[in-house]
Amino acid sequence: MHFFLRFSTRMMRMRKTTIALIIFIFVTGSATVAYILEPSTFHSWFNALYWVMTTMATVGYGDFFAATVWGKLFTLFLYIFGIGLLSLVIGKVIDSIGSIQRQREAGNLNYHGRDQVIIINWSKKAKSAVHEILTYDERAQIVIIDELERHPLEEQHQVHFVSGDPSAEDILRKAGLEKARAAIIFADTRIEETSLIDGKSLMIASSIERIAPEVHTTVEVMHEKHIQNFRFVQVNEFVLSHDAISSLAVRAALQEGNSAVISQLISREQGDDIYEVPRTREWRTYGDAFQDLLRQGATLLADRSDMSINRKLNDPIPADARLYVVSDEATYRRIAGK
Repeated sequence: MHFFLRFSTRMMRMRKTTIALIIFIFVTGSATVAYILEPSTFHSWFNALYWVMTTMATVGYGDFFAATVWGKLFTLFLYIFGIGLLSLVIGKVIDSIGSIQRQREAGNLNYHGRDQVIIINWSKKAKSAVHEILTYDERAQIVIIDELERHPLEEQHQVHFVSGDPSAEDILRKAGLEKARAAIIFADTRIEETSLIDGKSLMIASSIERIAPEVHTTVEVMHEKHIQNFRFVQVNEFVLSHDAISSLAVRAALQEGNSAVISQLISREQGDDIYEVPRTREWRTYGDAFQDLLRQGATLLADRSDMSINRKLNDPIPADARLYVVSDEATYRRIAGK
């Protein structure tokens, strides 16, 4: 008994590749021995291999069985060592699966996909952003970077978690930054001093722009006066914290129903939404695009940030135009050919 305990302990400590090699040698060697002992029973080495596998797996179909004394003794050997060895392998597999799950929960695994959206600094706003992204595209892949010790959304298999300092290069690379579609940096409101919050966001943005400048980066900024600092590191877009809430509150107070329209446009859960549509060759002017889109059930809203294009419908559409419309999802997909 002591021998078996020592043997099992040593086996459990071995590397997976070593155990796999031992299993391979044991199975093929046992099949060879079985065929040598009883060639008339198995007729071929493959049949002997099949019998060894079914015996080790305790299936025992009965289509092959040992007929000689030496063959039966070898069967007993397989019962004692083969089944134990297979059980050890199964235990190793289960332990490996459990280890991977524990590492996933702890945020220690690298992300190996591409076109993911990276969300940095976990908060209620970040959680809402995850929900919004998955509402927009239920197949979207999301990576959360934060210094939490545990995955904040374990139930969401499309959401990967990386634990660590989001300004550190190794953490950003672990999240697959260079192949990401976009990165969103939320203000870390766990920090009490608002200037320090923007300082942390600036450090993260600087690291992102240094490692992967082509990734579209959006930053939540606490103070408007700090925007120039973020422009210096070439951040793509800024969102001033609490501005949207303040604006909606004022509109609700002064223009009844105004806030409901805006709330609908910034949420993908109900009603119409804002979408970017591809330009066609037939659209020479903004007027051409406006009339054609209107016939299809969409309203031309803006060219990039220019929302005054409906007052210059005779102007030609520039080559670098990015046109946005208001429509429902079905209309957008029909226009975009999706």
